[in-house]
Amino acid sequence: MKITWIGHSCFRIEGDGHAIIIDPYSDGSVPGLDDVRENADMVLCTHEHGDHNFRESVHLSGKDSPFTIESIGTFHDDAEGTKRGKNTILIISDGKTRIAHLGDLGCRPREMEKLRGIDVMLIPVGGFYTINGKEAANLVRALSPKIVVPMHYRSDEKGFGYDVISTVDDFVSEFRDVHRTGKSSIDTEDEKLSGVVILTPSNTAER
Repeated sequence: MKITWIGHSCFRIEGDGHAIIIDPYSDGSVPGLDDVRENADMVLCTHEHGDHNFRESVHLSGKDSPFTIESIGTFHDDAEGTKRGKNTILIISDGKTRIAHLGDLGCRPREMEKLRGIDVMLIPVGGFYTINGKEAANLVRALSPKIVVPMHYRSDEKGFGYDVISTVDDFVSEFRDVHRTGKSSIDTEDEKLSGVVILTPSNTAER
């Protein structure tokens, strides 16, 4: 499958001529990112905050998606949702590859076994609204995904993200196997890919 980081927590996942958009953000809601305008067969949202649930930005084809979707209920904070509500982890599978999008995860998931050995993990690392870099790194070590793509962080260099969240640096400093691709997409069939993969949002306003 092809995975493209549109920006923030928004990704495009494609395979066999079909596409899913996850967590499209509302127009102008994320500093430094262009608005989301995508075509897909399905749009999924991990929770109902405006920077994750702008379904109107995705034009749906009307075709059925061939992907299998599994969900795991979690919380947006470390107080069982009393601060920011619930969050849903989404696991997308094409029968060969399993991709887990952790949404705005704010705590350690209870159903850890479902996430062990996942092929690709899309994980928030910026803190404040979600788990921070250190917490994300501990979770990655506990679950051992093949590929990890950090999301929901700020980049001072590229000029995107909220001021209150951290850069990717605290997370990256926990690992040796780090690949800064300079690209917005990866192909899960690329056997050379492993470890932490840093992508560049396709919707950066400067592109």
